Amino acid sequence: MKNSTLIIGMFFLVVFGVNAQQEKGITGIWSNKWTEFSPNKVDYGEANEILAGNITENTKLYKKNIYELQGDVFVTNYATLTIEPGTVIIGDYESKGTLIITRGSKLIADGLETDPIIFTSNRSVKKAGDWGGIIILGDAPTNKFGNVSNVGYGLNPILASYGGNDIESSSGILRYARIEYAGKKIKGFENFNSLLLAGIGNKTIIENIMVSYSAGNSFGIEGGELSLNKLISFKSIADDFKFNYGTQCCINNSLAIRSPYLSSNTGSRCLEITSYEKKEEVDFSKQQTLVTATNLTLVNNSNNLSADIESGLVKEAMYVAENTNINFKKTVVSGFNPAILLDPEIEINNENLIKIKLVETYFNLCKGNIFSVYNSNNEDLENWYGNVAFANVYSKADNAETFVDSSNDKKPDFRLRMGKITVSNED
Repeated sequence: MKNSTLIIGMFFLVVFGVNAQQEKGITGIWSNKWTEFSPNKVDYGEANEILAGNITENTKLYKKNIYELQGDVFVTNYATLTIEPGTVIIGDYESKGTLIITRGSKLIADGLETDPIIFTSNRSVKKAGDWGGIIILGDAPTNKFGNVSNVGYGLNPILASYGGNDIESSSGILRYARIEYAGKKIKGFENFNSLLLAGIGNKTIIENIMVSYSAGNSFGIEGGELSLNKLISFKSIADDFKFNYGTQCCINNSLAIRSPYLSSNTGSRCLEITSYEKKEEVDFSKQQTLVTATNLTLVNNSNNLSADIESGLVKEAMYVAENTNINFKKTVVSGFNPAILLDPEIEINNENLIKIKLVETYFNLCKGNIFSVYNSNNEDLENWYGNVAFANVYSKADNAETFVDSSNDKKPDFRLRMGKITVSNED
């Protein structure tokens, strides 16, 4: 009887242990119907309507039209811009078409899984950085002095300000949308983010967004308090996700796919987590950046990882700066050099390491897991995060073995494969 009980107990331990492991990384089949991994092969048609200047009253864009975004288009005066599902908006290359939702105004771009909203380039041969991007500005707090800042990019400083005290504000809805070939470089400034969320309040809905071939960061999050769900960054030249200026952000069930042949000299990582660019610009009595992440998959899709690492084409997946807090759970990091890099100003001690939580992380095929900049001895860090209490897992398998169908050009499936059993089939 004791032996039978022991066998049954071991059976359930194995079954539930495997199921628990399988919940790492992205879960569910939620990206098949609305994504596009070959946007250069899609003909979206020619624009028949122009968007330019300031939008000062409630306006709706319709699927029956194709719109060209010319220059800096500001939604102002507390107006709401509504975009019908299936609508195509084409960013103009010559005038760096950019859509800016100013503080107090709203964007309601609520696409459908079967009819997403498309933002793309107007060039016949599309390239990363063809147009500006989308900027959504809110009035939630930042960690900057005075609590109000400006996004720069040479935009009108009055209209391009963000920040305030309303954590529960709403800047609208952006859901089931694709943003392609954005991130244009402006002389004297950095590249635009494809989607910049600055000072966004927690009533804003941001989910099911795919950014492809961005020349700047795919997603930039500056300040605010918000939740991000089911995001995809595909072959960005700069960072996939950059968090800064005291944001309190939860990001869930999201995917970053990097190519070793696309990178920026300013840094190209899946995640960069900072609290400031310069210490003197922030108020340390305020909350500094906190990123809480669950079920992320960060993958370098390299055909020859060893050769690409030796050539210097592969960098770290994640960079964590000083005075930040992260809480990552059930994340998959595959094919980087190393997985995580800590700022050299972070002293390796208990006080700092408890601010950098990595639990149930799946480290795969990384040349080292976690290091400090300029320090090749990571024994203390490996011992800390290798503690069984954190339940982190280490593997050395290629992408074909690690993921369900990573080589599928049309609909790649980067759910974690464990014992040839798919992570989850839930939507």
